[in-house]
Amino acid sequence: MKKKSIIAMSALTIGALALAGCTNADVASRNLSKEADHFEVQRHIVGVNGITNDFAFEVVGRCSIADHGHQLEVTCKHGPDEYRKHIIGLSDNTFYVAEQMESIDVSVYHTKVIVKPETLIPEIELQTGKQ
Repeated sequence: MKKKSIIAMSALTIGALALAGCTNADVASRNLSKEADHFEVQRHIVGVNGITNDFAFEVVGRCSIADHGHQLEVTCKHGPDEYRKHIIGLSDNTFYVAEQMESIDVSVYHTKVIVKPETLIPEIELQTGKQ
């Protein structure tokens, strides 16, 4: 039990040291990104052709964004248990703007720990009886 306490205290100390050099803006930005990855942020994402100034694409919703250079992956929540992933190719003359549609509370003084049991406990298929 003592060993677990030492490990927990070490992890907290390392986390505190990592945050010590951060500004409030850094913490708020990181917290907003985490909330967006949990589909808590309403976004409006627009792709623009830099040559013609025309819209190339538009995505609106509670979406998480992953920019992989020439590929933009946008995963959006469409219902309580419904998610859709949109993969958008980007060229040298296309850029995108992601606007947060509403303000959300991401306190720089509060730590939020999210544990998702479904990621810790594997799905079990139970079969009973004789076959």
